Amino acid sequence: MTTATLPHGAALPQARTTVVHKLLSTTPDTATTILRLVLGLIILPHGLQKTLGLFGGYGFAGTMGFFTQQLHIPALFALLAILAETAGALGLITGLLTRVAALGVFSVMATAAFVVHRGNGFFMNWNGTQAGEGYEYHLLAMGIALVLMLKGGGRYSVDGALSSKK
Repeated sequence: MTTATLPHGAALPQARTTVVHKLLSTTPDTATTILRLVLGLIILPHGLQKTLGLFGGYGFAGTMGFFTQQLHIPALFALLAILAETAGALGLITGLLTRVAALGVFSVMATAAFVVHRGNGFFMNWNGTQAGEGYEYHLLAMGIALVLMLKGGGRYSVDGALSSKK
């Protein structure tokens, strides 16, 4: 197996460098940059509600309790959801591990749409006449996340800077 040399002189097997390169690779595309920033900036406040209790949120302990006790989500998956909305949003904003962050957001949105919002129908509760929010927002976020998983972080991403140094 051939090896590549890391900046600090350690050898990394070629198979691993190929996976890392594919994970970080992106083109200097402005459209994906816009999608990455918009999704990250929209998801981050939701993450901050769950981690720090900002924007009317319940904070980490309250959110974990709600997810595990009310929604019966296993603690590991509840933790991953909180991390996806906080660290994942920061990853999207900076363009660091964009594909991983987008996968996390996609997973959270798919779960929320199916577990929580499916019974409320498609549309958001614009008029306050239904029991809760529909899942249209979640589908939109999932679509953006899917593009980012396929295309990467685009222009001005940490991923792009790291992959171009290889």
